[in-house]
Amino acid sequence: MSDRARTARRASVVSLSVLAGINLLNYLDRYVVSALLPQLKRAPMALDDFQLGTLMSGFLIVYLLAAPIFGRLGDRGSRTRPIAIGVFLWSLATGLSGLAGNYLQLLGARATVGIGEAAYGTIAPSLLADYFAPNTRGRAFAAFNMAIPVGAALGYIVGGIVAAHYGWRAAFYVAGVPGMLLAWWIWRLPDPPRGSRDPDEVAAAAGAGTRPAVQPAVQPGSWAVYPRLLRQRPYLLTVLGYAAYTFALGGLAFWMPTFLERVRGVPAVQATAGFGAIVVVTGFVGTFLGGWLGDYWLKFSPQAYLWMSGWATVLAVPATYLALASGTPSVFYGALVVAELLLFMSTGPINTAIVNLVNPAERACAVALSIFVIHALGDVISPSIIGGASDMTSLGAAVMIVPFAVVVSGVLWLLAAKADAGATGAGTASMA
Repeated sequence: MSDRARTARRASVVSLSVLAGINLLNYLDRYVVSALLPQLKRAPMALDDFQLGTLMSGFLIVYLLAAPIFGRLGDRGSRTRPIAIGVFLWSLATGLSGLAGNYLQLLGARATVGIGEAAYGTIAPSLLADYFAPNTRGRAFAAFNMAIPVGAALGYIVGGIVAAHYGWRAAFYVAGVPGMLLAWWIWRLPDPPRGSRDPDEVAAAAGAGTRPAVQPAVQPGSWAVYPRLLRQRPYLLTVLGYAAYTFALGGLAFWMPTFLERVRGVPAVQATAGFGAIVVVTGFVGTFLGGWLGDYWLKFSPQAYLWMSGWATVLAVPATYLALASGTPSVFYGALVVAELLLFMSTGPINTAIVNLVNPAERACAVALSIFVIHALGDVISPSIIGGASDMTSLGAAVMIVPFAVVVSGVLWLLAAKADAGATGAGTASMA
């Protein structure tokens, strides 16, 4: 390997480390509120379960509405500067959540977090794709997405421990300060040309037989990109499957600590710390394994990321059901570990599939549209739906919608793999 190649590789690894670190803070901030639900319910604000659910939903509504705007910006101009500004803004809003005196103030602060996170969530995957070649992209996205379970788990653990000793307001301050200090890291990252690591894959798709279905971009950052993406069947099925997956994981992640405390009788601190530990281990192992397997099986099928995600998610269904239905600790904890491990295996591959299904000049828009759909149909509504159903019946009954959503996700991803295989084959035949 030449000195120039080593320097480029080192720069890519450093950039990945920075993006993954910020992604960890992203999910720590997002899920710290889950650890605070019992204290918020007992606070003078006296929030009911539906209101607690809307704290996540309110954030996500703003997040998904802002995503298409940042998607256009990410395909038209600088990518590092809007990300840096977004990181600072969401961290500031998190700190302000600790100053809330009533439900509307807390909801407003959490909703404002969505603006900052939309900048990061839509643009960072496009930037990351240009740091790595297609044959290593799955592992890069796996490393990037390992921060999701680790950050979410730290949200549970840090939020639970800080709240137990210093109250729920202090937990928001602890979650918010690091991002404000670290936003400058993003500002200093290089912004490579779009598609710089895969021009051969796109220009010579017919010869490689990998992606003839990718169409040339319309004007970069145009609103016309969005309806055209929705007409691409493999992309649409992939995103709809991701929405069902996000519905399941979003509802599970938001309510699981409370479920363990209220339904299974686990003490509050043990529930948050225990679930956080499970998420860290299964998320780290599952995400790494999924990224490695996706890159390995790419040698045999261009749809490897979709096939693997679909089958791993289908296999997770029985374990997800047992984790929520069984009252025996050894059974529901064991099933929870298996379910989380299998579900996290899809995190890196499915995000890699999304950026690989589209033209490099449209990746920020494709990710933005994905964010809009998966949250609008996924975890925007699942915490509130589960919370509302819990108010009418019980939390134990309400969470049983989660295994059904997991089934839908796996089936849609398998259909997406089949549709993309058909499109690739048809495109190759037409070029012959």
